[in-house]
Amino acid sequence: MDPEAAKTARESLELAFHMSNLLDTGLDRHTLSVLIALCDLCLNPEALAAVVKELRREPASSSLLNSSAPVAKP
Repeated sequence: MDPEAAKTARESLELAFHMSNLLDTGLDRHTLSVLIALCDLCLNPEALAAVVKELRREPASSSLLNSSAPVAKP
């Protein structure tokens, strides 16, 4: 990726992250980046949202998607 494209990608992610925070989604930057990449691969955004919601309902596995959930340590 050329430097200009990388800069644009970073700026886009920052804007999306800011919007995510305003909407109080609870998504961290990395998770949001993965979700955006999946949308870029033509995955259905509504299906991704449903998966995120479902994973948040599950107590143990939701710690990766919910920044306020405690992370289990080995």
